[in-house]
Amino acid sequence: MDFDTVAGELYGGDLAEFVSARNKAAKAAKAEGDAELAKRIQQLRKPTTAAAIVNGLARDDSDQLRELAELGAELRDAHTRLAGDELRALTRRRGELVRRILHELPSMSDTVSREVEATLEAVAAEPDTAALALAGRLTSVAHQDTDQWFSLAASVPPATGKRPRKLVDKAEPAEPKRDHRREEEERARARAERERLRKEAAERDKERAVAERDLVRTERAAEQATARVDDLRERLAEAEERAGRAKAEFETAKAAFDEADAAAAAARKAADAAR
Repeated sequence: MDFDTVAGELYGGDLAEFVSARNKAAKAAKAEGDAELAKRIQQLRKPTTAAAIVNGLARDDSDQLRELAELGAELRDAHTRLAGDELRALTRRRGELVRRILHELPSMSDTVSREVEATLEAVAAEPDTAALALAGRLTSVAHQDTDQWFSLAASVPPATGKRPRKLVDKAEPAEPKRDHRREEEERARARAERERLRKEAAERDKERAVAERDLVRTERAAEQATARVDDLRERLAEAEERAGRAKAEFETAKAAFDEADAAAAAARKAADAAR
């Protein structure tokens, strides 16, 4: 028994059986005398439903999951280089790819669908999350600031290749006069709307992060309670076995006593008759 094999079987198995299968594997490792392996196995966390679905993509050797992870690396590189046009194009590709993956998954509830979408976004945003997802070992996803790509892409002006207006040769024909005030008002409204949506998304992300922490905490408590119940059941089975043996011994001793008592009574009766 080795850790990677056990972990692969657990994260590739039935989610509903994860805790019992993990406890059984830990107990087997302990019985083999490998307490350290048993401890490592016992510490494996049960994945959330969304994480289990993404792990399933890795087990199916999904090209799209790998493409999403590679796209995240490209986004981070473009972000570092402040490449506005490239960021916008990569952001669109990411959104299309996430939607395509979701569309090809089996039907799921709206809540789970949103969680899977957030998990896929995190795969593109965080290298560690991507590595765990590609290995099929993802358990849950904490809050990820994936909105950074949108905000940066929106703030970097596109590279047009044109010279600044003040450096244009005076002989060039003047551009048609534009309503700069209206354009500025429209840009201001767009900025305000983006900011409102960003704040709303951040608030929703905070609420989700709190809910996920509560979920992980209660899930861990449930796992500990289940392990305690399993231990008590094992002890009960051992006690019942001991009780069964004691009862059998009692029945044997009682039969011997009854036989001896009957023999003693017969002997007394015979002695009385001989007087």
